[in-house]
Amino acid sequence: MTNKSRLVEGKATPRGAYPHIKRAGNFLFVSGTSSRLPDNTFAGVHKVDEMGTMHLDIKEQTRAVLENIKDYLATEGATLADVVDVTTFLVNMNDFAGYNEVYAEYFNKETGPARTTVAVHQLPHPHLVIEIKAMAYIPKN
Repeated sequence: MTNKSRLVEGKATPRGAYPHIKRAGNFLFVSGTSSRLPDNTFAGVHKVDEMGTMHLDIKEQTRAVLENIKDYLATEGATLADVVDVTTFLVNMNDFAGYNEVYAEYFNKETGPARTTVAVHQLPHPHLVIEIKAMAYIPKN
C-alpha cells in the first residue's frame, strides 16, 4: 500500500508536524485547511476602520479553503469530484448560511461528499472562522 505525505509548494506551511495531504492506498486525507496564505495573512480578513476593527468574511474564507483543498488534491491527480467526506469547523454557526452558499458552488447534494459541520470554540488564529478537512478516494492507475 502506498503511504506518503506531501507538503504543497506555494501554500502556507503547516503550523505543526503534519502534511497538507497524505495518501494511504487509494485514499487521500487532506489535513484541516484554513484560508491562510503563504505570507501568513488570511483571505477574508478586512480592516473596517482606522481603529483596526476586523471584518471576517465567511464566504471569502470558505472559497479560499476549498481552493486550497483543490490544489492539494491536484498534487495527487485528484479533484474535488473525488472527495467522499468533508468535516467543517465553524467558529460561529451564524456563518452557516454563507458557508453553505459557497460550498454549493463546489459540490451538490446529488454527487457531493458526505459532510459534517460542527461549531468549535476557536481555531488556531483569531482571524479564522472556518477550517475544513477532507477525504478523497482515487483508485491508483
